[in-house]
Amino acid sequence: IKAFIQPIATFKWWKTWFFILLGSTLLAAGYVFFISPYNIVPGGVYGASIVLHNIFPNVQVGTFGYMFDIPLLILAFIIFGGQFGSRTIVAALYTPGCMNIITKLSFPNEEAMRNLDPSQMLGGILDLSDHLMLAAFIGSVFLGVGVGLVVRNQATTGGTDIVAMMIQKYCHIGFSNAVLIADSVVVLSGLLVIGFGIGTGEADPQGWLLSLYSLITIYVTSRVLEFTIKGTSSNKLIFIILKEHNQTLKHFILNDLDRSATYIESRGMYSNDEKEMIFLVVPNKDVPLVQSTIRELDPTAFIVVSDAYDTFGEGFKPLPTKDEIQNI
Repeated sequence: IKAFIQPIATFKWWKTWFFILLGSTLLAAGYVFFISPYNIVPGGVYGASIVLHNIFPNVQVGTFGYMFDIPLLILAFIIFGGQFGSRTIVAALYTPGCMNIITKLSFPNEEAMRNLDPSQMLGGILDLSDHLMLAAFIGSVFLGVGVGLVVRNQATTGGTDIVAMMIQKYCHIGFSNAVLIADSVVVLSGLLVIGFGIGTGEADPQGWLLSLYSLITIYVTSRVLEFTIKGTSSNKLIFIILKEHNQTLKHFILNDLDRSATYIESRGMYSNDEKEMIFLVVPNKDVPLVQSTIRELDPTAFIVVSDAYDTFGEGFKPLPTKDEIQNI
């Protein structure tokens, strides 16, 4: 058995690292090809790096990424301890370097790299200067899929996540709100530097529009990220509240659906009557059948249907192992 399990464990190890590096590469490519050349600032460490590159064009975006990520990782270890594993360290350090390498290979000379001129990037074949919405959308997909692949394999790319954790710890603000605050500060700095020319002396008359594209990029990236991490829900969670026990419905669930369910004792808040609640998880395709059957058996039943993104147990996915739930 041990000889059989070992190759599987080795394969899963290589698969995890492959997807972490693939996700980091997609993230880097998204910034180099579709975000940085158009001064779109989608928050985060690399958004701040784009802003700084406008002030110091001789320093590449990826290099600024190192300037942020390394101190943040050190600070995170001091404040939060060793909860940031090797996967996060590798992803956070690999991404800026990959970004610099792709930039070096994509632009013909140093001047083009300083200006991040899209007309000279890959000979101009990816110049989307007249199609900023398309650049923002494609870049968002690259960023969302890239970060999603990293997160799905128990890692993060560091950066804003660490800043948000610090805000949460010391300001007692929710993590999602802390991320929003950190990203908002970065987008605002992009408006000041790129739109109003603070620090560069060259204001872009359309700079405020770039801030709108940045907001669109943040939104689309978040949606793609959520889809990449969770995927499409293949199961539905159904709560059924009945006034009284229905033996026919029980027979339908156990025999026709070939599923099990759980009875939960409940009481109506308004009526104070005892009720019977059924907790049931079924595939998407079975939901219409469940709804129509309940309608026939008890038209007064109260039903709630919601997505069940992860379902573990008999008949569904096996519970994750200890290694799969490790800290990121």
